[in-house]
Amino acid sequence: MIRTRAGAHHRTGRPRTNHPEPAPGTGRGDLREAVSRAVRRAARRTGRPPLRRALRLVLPATWGAVAVTYRLTCPLAHQEGIGARLVSSAVLFVVGTGLILHTRRTLLHELRQARRIAGAAQEVLLRPPPPRIDGLSVAAAQLSADPGAAIGGDLYEAVATEHGVRVVMGDVRGHGVAALGTAAAVLGSFREAAYDEPGLDRVLRRLDRALARHLRERARAEHPCPGPLPTDPVTEEFVTVLLLEIGPDGEVRVLNCGHPWPYRLAGTRIEPLARAEPLPPLGLFPLPAELSVTPCGRLLPGEALLLHTDGAQDARDAEGRFFSLPEALTHAVREAPAAPQTLLGTVLAALLRHTGGVPSDDVALLMLRNDRAPAAPTGGDPRDTAARAGGTAPCPQPTNGLQ
Repeated sequence: MIRTRAGAHHRTGRPRTNHPEPAPGTGRGDLREAVSRAVRRAARRTGRPPLRRALRLVLPATWGAVAVTYRLTCPLAHQEGIGARLVSSAVLFVVGTGLILHTRRTLLHELRQARRIAGAAQEVLLRPPPPRIDGLSVAAAQLSADPGAAIGGDLYEAVATEHGVRVVMGDVRGHGVAALGTAAAVLGSFREAAYDEPGLDRVLRRLDRALARHLRERARAEHPCPGPLPTDPVTEEFVTVLLLEIGPDGEVRVLNCGHPWPYRLAGTRIEPLARAEPLPPLGLFPLPAELSVTPCGRLLPGEALLLHTDGAQDARDAEGRFFSLPEALTHAVREAPAAPQTLLGTVLAALLRHTGGVPSDDVALLMLRNDRAPAAPTGGDPRDTAARAGGTAPCPQPTNGLQ
């Protein structure tokens, strides 16, 4: 199921503003309460009044009464001739068909209601981003490998804080509904830490602690018997995380834990944002004592960043060939260079054509384009020289905390 997300298409139609303070419902307990409220609202919208529910029993009762009445009162029901048997068979066929059709209609209604409630809960977990955040145009798209879910193990969020626009993109091991709990734990922690912590390193440590706490709680739920918990509560459970910060001057800073590097879109030129070796994914190993944030130059006006999960670059066709995300981006930029949402739609359409409409993993794409007014040039800074020349400043390639 494809989910394209932009604030301009938000169902409520209400204007959205960006505040440096965290919005309500961003903490872990608040997230659960927000999901509960969304489910209750969806249930109220889709629920039937008691009288209407009672009327739903009239049709099957009527069909049953017809069958019983025919059997008890009709003389043909007690005759043994071929004509009487044909009439009895026809009556039973009509009654059975009516009951089957009624049951089918009831089950379809219940299925639609369950999907509406699940959709409301999923919208709270992975809410659509606003169309603009602090001068940046934002668009997101989601493709779930599970046909029964709108979202899966991929997660993303972008918020405006006093430290700059902060973005998280993550990918939980596995896909589909089974990965929702872990994605909710990481997202809930980010929605608090992004506003509270002054540095990306401290935000990442908050996410690491939230994931560890979630895994311990899962271990307790999966091992209710008395006794010590296993040493590794959930074997091989991990999350790849990319934390990105865009300052007011366009300065880009990144912390990468096992996630694919974003692509920078500068006109028709597509290039990786950085090539430094990332840290291991969260959950596999403890974080290093010193976390080195990777500076990646400036995002100049008109340039864009595309964050993605590995489902986009690891997708294969029937012959086992990988999907080329840079080629799809190059084609999309040439076809529709203006709207980020259109670019994402073009890329997802190309991915579906490549995989035959059946992706093997969840896919999430998030694009941020710098639509801020160009700053007045100041001499001496190579980044400003690159900006005046219309180019992109080179991204340093520092070592991380493991090297």
